[in-house]
Amino acid sequence: MKKILNNSSAKKNGLHPRNKHLYGYDFEQLIHICPELKSFVLINHFNIETIDFGNPVAVKLLNQALLKQFYKITIWDIPQNYLCPPVPGRADYIHNLADLLASSNGNHIPKGNTVNALDIGVGANCIYPLIGHQEYGWSFVGSDIDLLSIKVANQIISSNSLSKFIELRQQTNSTFIFNGIIKPNEMIDITLCNPPFHSSANETQQGTERKWRNLGYQKKSKPTLNFGGQSNELWCKGGEKAFISKMIDESSQFSKNCLWFTTLVSKSDNLPSIYDTLKKVNAVNVKTINMSQGNKISRLVAWTFLNETQHIEWSLKRFKSSH
Repeated sequence: MKKILNNSSAKKNGLHPRNKHLYGYDFEQLIHICPELKSFVLINHFNIETIDFGNPVAVKLLNQALLKQFYKITIWDIPQNYLCPPVPGRADYIHNLADLLASSNGNHIPKGNTVNALDIGVGANCIYPLIGHQEYGWSFVGSDIDLLSIKVANQIISSNSLSKFIELRQQTNSTFIFNGIIKPNEMIDITLCNPPFHSSANETQQGTERKWRNLGYQKKSKPTLNFGGQSNELWCKGGEKAFISKMIDESSQFSKNCLWFTTLVSKSDNLPSIYDTLKKVNAVNVKTINMSQGNKISRLVAWTFLNETQHIEWSLKRFKSSH
């Protein structure tokens, strides 16, 4: 097969400067790491090597190869129809979190397992803790309401000898987000979340059909999700706006337990409502960081209840080894 790097001649638009996937995929190396991937690699009409992103098997094999090559995750697998996330975009969120923590730490990124992050909705894929620990050495707590997700993610964690750094907790009450997860007096340096962004199963299906059209496919009788996803991963009552509003409300109960709270926001129309909710709970500082991967645009919204002096005190106490 003709060796052509996917987007090798130019940076991928919008990706973070530290993102290891900034220049696309080297399929020769990826196939060497994961030989099963070879049969799914093709040359597109731009004469560039790629895969059929409409094929969930191809997407999962690509993820396995990327995680093994760049993050030393040698064993990674998820059940059929569970969310199979695009690695470059997930890595971007982690790098932006590192910059956010650096803003509270004299512009030095705090590293090592004394830094404690909380991933709300860790999923069976456990992607954020895996990348976050391998890139910055952070410790993670991951929460999920789905017991199978917890079990599968724990298998991935133990198979890669990461149990010392990543702890999973099941959320047994679906009406709560932080309650029942953050322990009394527990200190969390940063939270992250990729919330379910649809408001119903029907809206999820419509989104799937749009995704297939964007990938260049004609109408399918039963469109499938190329990146998969269980109902709790994809939709909730009230959609993204309701979920994030609840997260913000609940975060105020843990204002002294956490330095920064963050979430992805996929729909820009939801931002005014999110800002209003943050104002109501008296967030001291709110930041919005735009992110993009290809044609997909999203943003990270971060908030804190601590003032500048408290950030300095937190930094000196929690990140002193990083100064």
